[in-house]
Amino acid sequence: MRTDQPTIPGTDVSTATPKAVWDAFHAPRLTQARHLAGLTKKEVAQGIGVSPAAVGQYETGSSKPRPELIPLLAEVLDVPVEFFLAGRPLGKIDSSLAHFRALRSTSGAQRDKVLGFAGQVWELAYALERRVRLPVVDLPGFAGGEVHPGEDLSLDPTEAARGLRRHWGLEAGPVRHLVRRIETHGIIVVAPSEADRTAAKVDAFATGGLPRPLIVLTPNRADDVCRHRFSAAHELGHLVLHATSTGDSQQEREADTFAAEFLTPRDDILPLLPRRLDLARLAALSRTWGVSVHSLVYRYRELGLVSDATTSRAYQRLRALRDQPGFGPEPVRGFPGEQPVMLRQAFELAERETDLTIRALARELAWKVPHVRELLGMPDNRPVLRLV
Repeated sequence: MRTDQPTIPGTDVSTATPKAVWDAFHAPRLTQARHLAGLTKKEVAQGIGVSPAAVGQYETGSSKPRPELIPLLAEVLDVPVEFFLAGRPLGKIDSSLAHFRALRSTSGAQRDKVLGFAGQVWELAYALERRVRLPVVDLPGFAGGEVHPGEDLSLDPTEAARGLRRHWGLEAGPVRHLVRRIETHGIIVVAPSEADRTAAKVDAFATGGLPRPLIVLTPNRADDVCRHRFSAAHELGHLVLHATSTGDSQQEREADTFAAEFLTPRDDILPLLPRRLDLARLAALSRTWGVSVHSLVYRYRELGLVSDATTSRAYQRLRALRDQPGFGPEPVRGFPGEQPVMLRQAFELAERETDLTIRALARELAWKVPHVRELLGMPDNRPVLRLV
């Protein structure tokens, strides 16, 4: 049945007419969809047969695309027609509140794409939280979309890491199941798959500019659990230390210092480091502490135990050993506690208790079903039948 009324999220109506979408067209949704698709205004304009200036006017809200153009927009941007309807919560992040691990090598288009992706992660979490109580955010200085560094914790990276360990009740020794632990304190963590091009070429990302803090860990550089854990601790450091992102190297060094102290506290690791830099013994410590041998060598230098020259020689030896057992990367998939589960488990609970389905959630969010599965960490892995 066709209707000229806008689709109401959560209802059984799964389509809306172009005229209905035109009536309730929400300009920021067009910008979000374009960023997620990684397209320029010119590319969108070519796809629907208008000028780039017209697309710009659609995005500012000074004009709206004609009803007959809306299905073309949906096709070019790979979203349902209903995606452009007003009336749904919109996750929008100010770029000044976004911390990118490799800002200088990340283009503006890539940053826009990840910001759009992060906004959608929050929209998904919001939809789930209407049905399931997620863990309460327990991050000193965080108050509903704002971070106030220094509240309850020192602004010195080393002291802040020690303070957060105390605040979270962590005992001395390694932090096991780091990503799971971060999630239990109400911080959303997502790790898009290689197939999800939304977060391509962005090493890691965090923001405290949403009602829940968010960390995105991407696998594009290396599928290595030690690097993955350090990135998670690094982004956690940004959330604790930095209200806004300046993009400078000082903030990155501070987040690295936080991560090193959080994962390998000086008072715990110092007595275990051999007096002479022994890579075989460091490989054993690496497995126990969940940090790379490279990171432990850097820790030696950071604690003033070896010279720069000794550190450089150790790095050269590590490059020669990188294909040897104990020195190469270990895939993240082998460590369940380092893979995010909060959103997927929230959906599974809502599925059991409220009969929520993937398809109903997709209708509510006005997304395509595969996209919902991807963000939940539940991709459809069934083999594809190809008729020949």
